[in-house]
Amino acid sequence: MPAAEQQQKPSNRVLQRAREKGRIEVFPDVVAALAGHAASSCYGVMGMSARGLRDGVAELLRRGNLHRGVDVREAGGRLVIDVYVIVQYGTRITEVAHNLQSTVRFEVERLLGVPVGDVNVFVQGVHEDRVEH
Repeated sequence: MPAAEQQQKPSNRVLQRAREKGRIEVFPDVVAALAGHAASSCYGVMGMSARGLRDGVAELLRRGNLHRGVDVREAGGRLVIDVYVIVQYGTRITEVAHNLQSTVRFEVERLLGVPVGDVNVFVQGVHEDRVEH
């Protein structure tokens, strides 16, 4: 492959799926956005968090940046999705995480038709809604 073509095609950055009539490419950021929207709609999830902490504090992402709270990679023909979230105080974290795993897996497989291997949930923080009197 010529050097110019190699620069145009990102290596290990595109999920590819062969079809009879051509090829479909879905970039990992698109998969991350789908997973982020599915995760943020789950009960007990306050929002997506940026990967890593800044000064020990999780950053709550705005709706347009949900993909920043998700890592997507391919392993053995399946997707592995890491989701970074902030959960609502008072919810059972394990139940929220299990529900999130099921929801993300179902939505990504439904929308893309690509098998999802693992959905790993990283709880970056707990948020409490405070009412001022």
